[in-house]
Amino acid sequence: MTYITKPRLRHPSLEKNKVGYTRRDYEGKVSTLCAGCGHDSISAAIIQACWEMNVEPHRVAKLSGIGCSSKTPDYFLGASHGFNTVHGRMPSVLTGANLANRDLLYLGVSGDGDSASIGLGQFAHAMRRNVNMVYIVENNGVYGLTKGQFSATADKGSKSKKGVVNADSPVDLVGLAMQLGASFVARSFSGDKAQMVPLIKAAMGHGGAAFIDIISPCVTFNNHAGSTRSYDWVREHNEAVSRIDFITGREEITATIPPGHVVDVEQHDGTVLRLRKLHEGYDPTDRVAAMSYMQGRAAEGELVTGLLYVEAEAGDLHLAQNTSARPLNTLGTADLCPGAAALDKLNASFR
Repeated sequence: MTYITKPRLRHPSLEKNKVGYTRRDYEGKVSTLCAGCGHDSISAAIIQACWEMNVEPHRVAKLSGIGCSSKTPDYFLGASHGFNTVHGRMPSVLTGANLANRDLLYLGVSGDGDSASIGLGQFAHAMRRNVNMVYIVENNGVYGLTKGQFSATADKGSKSKKGVVNADSPVDLVGLAMQLGASFVARSFSGDKAQMVPLIKAAMGHGGAAFIDIISPCVTFNNHAGSTRSYDWVREHNEAVSRIDFITGREEITATIPPGHVVDVEQHDGTVLRLRKLHEGYDPTDRVAAMSYMQGRAAEGELVTGLLYVEAEAGDLHLAQNTSARPLNTLGTADLCPGAAALDKLNASFR
């Protein structure tokens, strides 16, 4: 197996931001995802947003669960802190890290399988507690690492690569986030970098749970039946001692959508995403109106993108729990062990 690494040499004239970093300083390892995968576009948008926001990489903690999406933190911010949790458990690990050290910028990256199925309970509690974090779901409607089964966000009536029809109703993570109390809720499309970057920058500057659902089509599990380069054909004719999958290269799906307009974006398998970008007069501060608008557009088969809801004066988990203004990892023995008298007073308060 050949491993491709990025060259260490960098052109001396690369533009630097206000904290002295070039865009290359925010990159990670070479992606091993399928060619044309929308997840790589999301990684590029995160890199661009951090560079433009003058974020110091070592001030970022990136966490993920399991899945294609959860591999992507390896491809951006290589000099930041990182932790890959078990399936669906990213929110609770991030919450603990946030409570211990509030001085870092917390970036949680997950997928629709990781957040809408096994991790749905964890997602719910991170939203309702308003944990100060940027929570990005790279949503493609399938389990990409386990050969394309439907995820919980797949639309009812949609067909899998093998022609199986999904009979289950989808989980709407955007609607759930708003119902649960998230103070920043947005949706975007991986092929619309012009929208993604400002949304990610706004989320990083928000003081609470900032959730972004990014539709990111899977380019592998929509190849047509009958092709001699499809997974099915290769497996039927393969008698090798090891399993070798051949994935044909795909062009990345992009779209330019003017504000207030609807655009039909055709996928590689011929299916269509109908994306509506919010109009300029849209009010994102009314939670009830936002939920009503989304449901109305969903009834017309449209996915609304943009900043759907924001609570300008949001308080996060630290404010609700009245935690120490100093990160726990900076507290000394005298702070953590104030003595028997303080312990007696604390115990008495619970009686």
